[in-house]
Order: sequence, then structure tokens, then C-alpha cells
Amino acid sequence: MKQNKSYAVFGLGRYGRAVARELVFNGAEVIAVDLNEEIVNSAAEEIPYCKCADITDAETIKKLGIANVDVVIIAMATNLEASVMATMLCKEIGVPTVIVKCANEMNCKILSKVGADKVVLPENESGIRMAKNLLSSGFVDIIELSEDVSMLELDVRPEWEGKNLIELNLRKKYSINIVAIIEDGNVNSDIDPEKPLKGSMKLIVIAHLDQLNRLK
Repeated sequence: MKQNKSYAVFGLGRYGRAVARELVFNGAEVIAVDLNEEIVNSAAEEIPYCKCADITDAETIKKLGIANVDVVIIAMATNLEASVMATMLCKEIGVPTVIVKCANEMNCKILSKVGADKVVLPENESGIRMAKNLLSSGFVDIIELSEDVSMLELDVRPEWEGKNLIELNLRKKYSINIVAIIEDGNVNSDIDPEKPLKGSMKLIVIAHLDQLNRLK
């Protein structure tokens, strides 16, 4: 399925390459960048638009067209200085969302202070899971139960507000099973199917990934 958002991935180590590959596989527009030409040449087999460039240079960032990208993923955890520079440059040119992979908690704090919208510790989130979260607009906190099935939080869509689960019949329409509802910070697994949904609620569901794409 063609994705509406565009992405840039800085750093094509195992994590960055996994993110970029998964995004490309799902039809997203991706700019992948690394300073190592050998790595770029290797990644080009899976990621069509790969560039060998220094993303700590402001002019390079502009020439790559990063200002037009919706989300930048900076996957250079071992190079804090480069991560900080890239984060600041991306925010300066107006990139809406900058996500940065960190080596440790202290680096996470530093990168958050210089503008990162989200920081990620690689041991807590795999590159593939990161990509799936990005691709699943409106879905958050994906937990993979298998390659095809996930548990996640789903926002109540505007057209669902005021209707109950019996009326919506989401299980039949989208093959999603609702296991709990979050309301006012409380998780309730004893669901009343006749209670109207509110826009402030979140649904915890188990769903097949193919079916989730139908909700986009």
C-alpha cells in the first residue's frame, strides 16, 4: 500500500537499514543516507534512493531535500555528536518529526533537549517494529504477537463517536478483536458493548496487520 508520508533514514547500520527496508517494502518514499560509501552501495539493492553524504552539514541536508520530508529517523547511536547535529539541523529546517536512536538513557535526555521528538533505545524497540509503528498511522504501541498479528492501541475514529461496539461491529468489518478500552487513564477489560464510544477513548485490540491497512 502506498504511504502518504515521506521518510529519511540517517545511518544504515543494522537498525537503520531495517527501518528503511521495511518502509520501502510497504511502499513508502524513503531517502536513506550514510557516510560510508560501501554501506550505501550495499543498501541500494534494497532501498532505491540511497545517498553517501555527511548529514552533519547544513548545505548537504538542504540539497538532499530533507526539508520536504515528514519524518527523519536518525540511527547513529554510537555517534552522539553527529546525532545531535543532525537533529538540530532537521528541526531548524522544519522537519515535523525527528526520531533518534540512542545508546543510553543519558544520550536520550541530551537528544530530547536539542529537539528530538522521540528517542528510542534499540534494546526496547527493533528497527522493524519502529517502521511498523510509523506506517500504522493512528495506531500506537504495537506489540508483535507474531509476524502477522499485533496488539495495539487504536484511536476512536470520529465516525465511531457516539456509537457502541454492537453497532460498529468492528470484528466483522475489520477482523479486529477489542480486548480493553482506555478511558481517563484507566484500562477496562470488562467491556460494555452497548456503551457509546468517546473520542477521548482508546481501544486495545488484537488484529491481523493486513486488516489494519484497511483502516488507514
